[in-house]
Amino acid sequence: MPEQPGGTEITELAALKALAQPRRQQILQHLTLHGPATSAILARALGLNTGATSYHLRELARYGFVADTAPPREPGARRARWWRAVPGDRRFPPPSRRTPGMRLVMDELNRHAYAADLALFERLQRESGAAAEARGTDGRTATGRTATGRASDGHTADGRADEWADAHAYSRGSLRLTLAELQEFFEEYIALMNRYKRPDAETPAGARTVHTRLLAFPDAPGPDAPGPDAPDPDGSAPDDASQADNRRETDAS
Repeated sequence: MPEQPGGTEITELAALKALAQPRRQQILQHLTLHGPATSAILARALGLNTGATSYHLRELARYGFVADTAPPREPGARRARWWRAVPGDRRFPPPSRRTPGMRLVMDELNRHAYAADLALFERLQRESGAAAEARGTDGRTATGRTATGRASDGHTADGRADEWADAHAYSRGSLRLTLAELQEFFEEYIALMNRYKRPDAETPAGARTVHTRLLAFPDAPGPDAPGPDAPDPDGSAPDDASQADNRRETDAS
């Protein structure tokens, strides 16, 4: 699937099915976040069977989601087959162009993806909150570590305060947009993401993986909903206060 301007749309049903399998989503995410790995490494990290992991990797490779890669220069590494995630701006067909089969697969894919995203967010939020609470309670250095390698009281292993403990950016709001503006909003978001992507060799010291997600969906129109520029019932145009309210709804929290 060669990369196209504006992303590459996955239109093959078999490719969507390959990606919708929950274990394959886990494998692809692990390779994306942690870099190349063998089927044995992935099986240990994800609690899977090595044989099943190899099969899932071959299926992902068939549709270009993963690929073979050179093994690291470590003793014994060349005896195993190493895999890497293939980067790309992949996009799904919009609902209006999905066949009934595609809709079933996309529903399954989204259900697993949303559940995994929510579980990840809740776990990291929980760990960060517990770390901050412990740090504020006694201020002592850590005696334990979390699943992500951070100290259990908000300090690193050497006793330094973890400055990332409060780094959970979150925002929810609403905008009044035309369809064209929503599409432009999405493309600008993708461009912003790509602006901050860089190879490991160019990543500054102290950087961490930051998980980002975007959900933007139009509300259903009311039965007699006026257009965005419709006058008020008294005949006056929308005032500045209503426009200010629209801006305030998008403030980050």
